[in-house]
Amino acid sequence: MDSAFNESVRTPWHLWVVGILTLLWNSVGGFSYTMTRLGMLEQLGMGETEIAYFASAPMWSNFFWALGVWGAILGSILLLLRSRFAVYSILAAIVGLLGSNIWQYGLSDIPESLANPPLTITIWVTTLFMLFYATRMAKKGVLR
Repeated sequence: MDSAFNESVRTPWHLWVVGILTLLWNSVGGFSYTMTRLGMLEQLGMGETEIAYFASAPMWSNFFWALGVWGAILGSILLLLRSRFAVYSILAAIVGLLGSNIWQYGLSDIPESLANPPLTITIWVTTLFMLFYATRMAKKGVLR
């Protein structure tokens, strides 16, 4: 058996920081998605225009939104579990994010109250950072 498989790679302290912070951040998206799918937007303070917008979203855009949200949450969890599958989960999240952004900003008339480019940019930066970080940890042998 190869000696590389016998050596134990220590978990760096920053993996816990990145994993926990991204899990908390991505959980906000999970909460938003869940509240939307349960029809509880009024409880979040949204008006008729916003509720109608979410109701008008085609099934495929909801699929991509779910893929993005749950892929990112699972990616954070897998990162904390030191699983190499975190990379694939985060890649799925990026595909989901791309698909949902195509609907939001390219194919729909998003209400001004929901259009939030700084938030969208922050989500992209965070998700791309997660991919970079998970890939780096996988190459270093931290993720198994």
